[in-house]
Order: sequence, then C-alpha cells, then structure tokens
Amino acid sequence: MKRLQEQARSGNLGEDLIIRTAVRIMVPFIQLFSLYVLAHGHYSPGGGFQGGVLLGASFLLMALAFDLKSSKELFPPKVIMASSNVGVLIFAGIGVVCALLGGYFMDYAAFAKVIPLAVPDWRSLGILLVEVGVQIGVACIMLVLYWELSSAGTLEEGL
Repeated sequence: MKRLQEQARSGNLGEDLIIRTAVRIMVPFIQLFSLYVLAHGHYSPGGGFQGGVLLGASFLLMALAFDLKSSKELFPPKVIMASSNVGVLIFAGIGVVCALLGGYFMDYAAFAKVIPLAVPDWRSLGILLVEVGVQIGVACIMLVLYWELSSAGTLEEGL
C-alpha cells in the first residue's frame, strides 16, 4: 500500500511494463477486428460507426497505457484533426456527388452514369466508401475527445 501511494505521488502509477506489453500485443488485433467489422457491415451487425469505435478504442488504449505526450507524438493532433475532417468529407462528398450526378443524396446508382458498373455493385461500393469515411471520422473524434477531456482542454497532461 505504501508503495502504491509513493507511485501515485510520483506520478508513475500507470507506468507498468505488463500493461504496456499487453497493449502492444492487443492493439493490432483490435485494429484488425475493426476492419473486419467495417467490411462485414453489409451482411452482419457492424459498419463504419462500430468499426470506428473499435479503432478509436485501440487509440485510447495506447493513450491510457502510455501517456498523453506519447499519444500525441504517435498521432499528431494536426493529422488527427485533418483525418476527422477527411472522414466527414468522404461521407458528405459521396452524397453530394450522387446528387450532382442527377440522383438523390446517397443514391449510389448515380455513379453508374460515369463509370459503367452494375447498379448493385455501385450501391455496395458506395456504402462501403461512406462507411470508411464514418470509421475514420469516429476513430479520430474519439481520440480528440479523450485528449480534451483527460487534459481539461489544455492538451498538455492527460490522466
């Protein structure tokens, strides 16, 4: 107990070799599973949001096991902010392009006028692209929310 209290005072409570090693082993599998959830969103429960939450959770796990500074070095805030905007842009851009091609918003069959693929193929590809955008946006926004909440908005020191 005395040792834990000393570690808590010195700020080294979360620096554990076992936790960091376990996180290093688990994170690639979590990220791979997020891609599986994204890809199988057409046929089973899952999709862009669920895959993005899993991907964002893997980022958060790394940020919790290490510290905020390491997390920000691994994922530079400007890149994360740009990536979250790119995710939203992919999502909205697909819908807008569909509308500009003469279809409805998110009517992926409109792409068949430009590139000759079957309408069901365009619908499948279009929803996959939208889900990729959602996944990128959700994962990056989760990490930014964690950074903001754990550092009380200063982005200098986390939990």
